[in-house]
Amino acid sequence: MKKITVEGSVAPSFESLRKLFVKHMQQFAENSAQLCVYVGDQKVVDLWAGAPGDSAFNADSLINVFSSGKNLEVIAIASLVDRGLVDYNAKVVTYWPEFGAHGKRDLSVADVMRHEAGLAAFDISLKAEDLHREQIKRNAIGAIIERQTQNFRGAGEDNWREYHALTRGWIVNEIFRRVDPERRTVGEFLRDDIAGPLGVDAMIGVPEADLPRISKVKAVGFLAHLKHSLMPHMLGRKVHHNIFTIVARGLKIVAARRANPGIKRPEPFVRLKSTAGIKEPLAALCEVFNDQLIEMGETPSANAHCSARGLAKIASAMSMGGVSAGTQILSTQACQALHEAPIDRSLELMNTQFTQGGVARFAPTKAGASTMEKALNRGREGFYGWMGLGGSIFQWHPEYQIGFAFVPTSLHVLDLVNERSQVFQSEVLRIVESARNGQVSKV
Repeated sequence: MKKITVEGSVAPSFESLRKLFVKHMQQFAENSAQLCVYVGDQKVVDLWAGAPGDSAFNADSLINVFSSGKNLEVIAIASLVDRGLVDYNAKVVTYWPEFGAHGKRDLSVADVMRHEAGLAAFDISLKAEDLHREQIKRNAIGAIIERQTQNFRGAGEDNWREYHALTRGWIVNEIFRRVDPERRTVGEFLRDDIAGPLGVDAMIGVPEADLPRISKVKAVGFLAHLKHSLMPHMLGRKVHHNIFTIVARGLKIVAARRANPGIKRPEPFVRLKSTAGIKEPLAALCEVFNDQLIEMGETPSANAHCSARGLAKIASAMSMGGVSAGTQILSTQACQALHEAPIDRSLELMNTQFTQGGVARFAPTKAGASTMEKALNRGREGFYGWMGLGGSIFQWHPEYQIGFAFVPTSLHVLDLVNERSQVFQSEVLRIVESARNGQVSKV
C-alpha cells in the first residue's frame, strides 16, 4: 500500500465514500485526485489526496479535465438559447454565414452538439498561439473551420455520429463569440457568468497568474497499464480491468477501424518544442496538454482546468434546473431544453444518447446492448454530462439532484469509459436511493 493522506470531509451518510476513496487512492495507480459531490445545495463529499511528496496539491488545485470540459461549452451555448439568441434546430449559418462553405450549409447547432457535424478532425494542424483569445478574435481558427469539408464514417445516418474530441469546442467557440452580445469567447463567458458568480475554479484558457496552481497530468503508459492488468484484483491490481477485458476491447476497436478507416488527418496541433524527442504516445500527449501555450489557449473540448469542487458545484446547479444556492446560471426552461431530444446512435463500439444541447444521457441498457454500452451506462443511470480522457467525470442527476465530479492527475487511458471512477458514482446513487426508500437517515 502507498503512503497517502486523504483529506477533506464527508456528510455522515457518506462515510462509505471516504473508505472507498482511501482504498482507491492506496491501491490504484494514482498520483493526486479530488472527489466532490453535492446533493441539492449540500456538499456531502469533499475529498482530495496528493501524491506522496506533493505538498502543493490541495482541494483547489487546477487539473486538466479533458473532455469533461465539453459540458462547459454545452452550458455556454445553452446560455445563448436562454437569451433567445440561438435555436438548437437552427442552421449554424444563421449565426455564422461563412461556415456554410464547402457543403456545410445544412448543419444545425444540434448536429454540432451531438457530434454529428462530420468535422471530427481538420485537414491542418493548428498553431498553439492561434488558440489564444486575441488570435481567436482575429478569426485565426474560424477561417480554418470555414475551409473544412465534412467527412462521415460511411453512408447513412447510422454513421453520422463520430466523436469530435477536440473540434466541437473550437466550432462552438466560433459560434458563441459571433452571437454573444459582448463578443466573448467561451472561456471569457465561463469566467464572467459561471465561475465568477458561483465562486468556483473552472477555467478555459488559464491566466498566467494561475499557471502555478495547475497540477500536471501524467498518463499510465500502455505497457505499464497492461502489466498492471495481469495482476488479479484480489491481489491488488492497480488498474480497473484485467488483461482479458483490455485485449478484447482493443481487438474490437481495431476491427471497427479497419472496417471504417476514415480519412487520415494531420496531428491536431503543430509540433511543440516540449514534445520534441518524446516517442511514447501517451507521454507525448500529456506533454502537449501540459505545455503552457496550450494551457493558456482555448480548446474548450479538451483543456478546461478545474477543481472537483468547482465542477461539482456547477453540476449541482445543472441538477436543480440551473440554480445553486440562490445563484442562477441558466433558467429552468433553458436547462430543460439542454436535456431534451436525446438521439440514440452508435459512437465507435457503443450506442450513446446525446441531447440537442450536447450532453450524454446515461440510461439502463436494453437487451442486446454491447459490452461497451453496458460499461458506459452501468452505475450512471439517470446522470447527464460527460467524462474526460483517462478518468475525470463531471455529471449531474436531475431526478436525485446530484452534482458529481472526480478529477485525477493520473490518466488511465485504456479505461475507455472511466469505469475506475464510476464506482464512486454508483456508491453515491446507492446512498441516495437508500435514503429515498427510507433505509437510511435522510441525506
